[in-house]
Amino acid sequence: MSRILCAFMIVATLAACGNGRGTSAPRSLDNACALLKERPTYYRAFKATERRRGVPVHVQMAVIYQESKFKSDARTPFRYSLGVIPRGRQSSAYGYAQALDGTWKEYQRKEGKRMARRNNIRDASDFMGYYMNISRERNGISLHDARNQYLAYHEGHSGFARGTYRNKAWLMRVSREVGQRADMYKAQLASCRRLR
Repeated sequence: MSRILCAFMIVATLAACGNGRGTSAPRSLDNACALLKERPTYYRAFKATERRRGVPVHVQMAVIYQESKFKSDARTPFRYSLGVIPRGRQSSAYGYAQALDGTWKEYQRKEGKRMARRNNIRDASDFMGYYMNISRERNGISLHDARNQYLAYHEGHSGFARGTYRNKAWLMRVSREVGQRADMYKAQLASCRRLR
């Protein structure tokens, strides 16, 4: 009996250790230095995307904050009929970058990354860099312009080109907040002690 109890306790402990860390958000969402110190894998992922795709770390961080609050398994809320009967989620958006199923599959196919996962920070960061580069090519949006990159990210490349965001006051407000957060993160990152 003691062996079974011991084995159960080991399994329960391992499950508890692995459960929350990957899906829970970092503690310091308003402090870029503390956030990246707490999750050094994030910094490595963001730097890799910055080197490969040219999207600055602070821009990636601001958009991921807005999309998922750095929660790996973030999903859109459920829709309800009559206020109580669940009808499914608002969209297929999932993971750090809140990429839709179809957009993610297109990224996997075009980039040859069949094993890429939306709940993996390195894959999500690379996806964001991939998508923002298309926004730059199609819509002329600088990779340093978090506000307009977010609008294109939210509305899609064609929607941004048509200006669909102009009639959405709430989205314009959110995009300004993304731009402000990017500026805040940029200033904080400039004063961080060396990150690894």
